[in-house]
Amino acid sequence: MIEITAPDGLAEAVLARPSTGEGPFPGILFYMDAFGLRPRIEEMAQRIADWGYIVMAPNVFYREGTVAQLDPGIDLTSEAGRKTAGQLAFPRIGRLTAGLALRDIDAWLSALNAVDGVSPGPMGTTGYCMGARLAVRTATAHPERIAACGGFHGGGLATDDPDSPHLGLAHAKARFVFGHADHDRSMDRDAVARLGKALAAAGLPASNEIYLGAAHGYTMADSAAYNDAATERHFSELRELFDSTLKR
Repeated sequence: MIEITAPDGLAEAVLARPSTGEGPFPGILFYMDAFGLRPRIEEMAQRIADWGYIVMAPNVFYREGTVAQLDPGIDLTSEAGRKTAGQLAFPRIGRLTAGLALRDIDAWLSALNAVDGVSPGPMGTTGYCMGARLAVRTATAHPERIAACGGFHGGGLATDDPDSPHLGLAHAKARFVFGHADHDRSMDRDAVARLGKALAAAGLPASNEIYLGAAHGYTMADSAAYNDAATERHFSELRELFDSTLKR
């Protein structure tokens, strides 16, 4: 765990490096889900790092408290526990407005860029749940740096709001891979189609798929939503995205 100087205070972040190999390595900005930084996020970040990347996952809710303070202390492996933890997290999600998120994104990228061993070339980003929105905003706000963007079981990626993430895609230059949850109320089939149209209109190379049978939160092995097959598919598609764009 490291600390980052963010616009409104210090933010903790998980930093994962490759277990083997010599750098420099491309940087990956990893956006957590609503339940925050915890062992599962560390596991996922390390798995990506071992593909040959330096991965940083910031506590995007740092304004609300430290990682320890925001830990719900609830067993997420039961549906009841996951629902309770979600109810605690939802207000924080709402308070992280697009304006605040964009200020933070500048700080996250600067911090990752300054990490010893990160190559000066293009970077990637990936996000989960509400973190998928942050990943898209990162790619659209920093097209000169972000060459690859993944978003998995994301919610609210293409809404009618004037600051919906998909509206910025015309400014992006990245390749995108989306793995949507099946029957996801936060990202239904109409929203998936709207996102696909925006990607096509921007002329961006993209995969925009629904993972059939996978519930919202399917990558989180510490929760009741976990789906092993969908998770492994996500890792496979994400690795291909990063390797094909960042290691050329």
